[in-house]
Amino acid sequence: MSASTTTDRQQFNASMRFLHWLMAAAVLTILGIGVAMVASLGGYHSLVSIHRPLGILILILVVIRFVNRLRSTLPPFPATMSPQERLAAHASEVLLYTLLFVQPLVGWAMLSAARYPIVMFGSLHLFPILPHSVMLYAFLRKAHTFLAYLLFLTFIAHFSAILFHTLIVRDGMLNRMVPWRVRAR
Repeated sequence: MSASTTTDRQQFNASMRFLHWLMAAAVLTILGIGVAMVASLGGYHSLVSIHRPLGILILILVVIRFVNRLRSTLPPFPATMSPQERLAAHASEVLLYTLLFVQPLVGWAMLSAARYPIVMFGSLHLFPILPHSVMLYAFLRKAHTFLAYLLFLTFIAHFSAILFHTLIVRDGMLNRMVPWRVRAR
């Protein structure tokens, strides 16, 4: 068996790794912008002009990533992981994919219900996906905030699990997703 074949089995494929790190950067950025939007009214309009297109980019990327994941062979979990840890890892992955798909849709729906123009870039606008409704807007605004907190907590749990496996268990879990090629053990 060649080193490349062994490496391929131990790591996600290059497109999955690229999309993972691109989305991680986008999610950290949009969460930071979201916090700054709430904390500072001074830069609100400039921040929201970045927040909207970045949210739609995340929506597009999560769909691409999900399709790519369905078409790819995944590396096995390390042998150190118990069945319960594997179940938790799978559940958190499902939760992350769901949140990364639903959260931008809720934001888009919220702006649609408020009848706000959804400006992407220049004259490019998104069409409204819901009719105007102040009550629906109020509900979706609260939902968007709640989902943002849940996304942040899920991200922290994911990051913590990887740190635990990397620094404590030392089972090579991080090597599955690092952007560079890892030599087979």
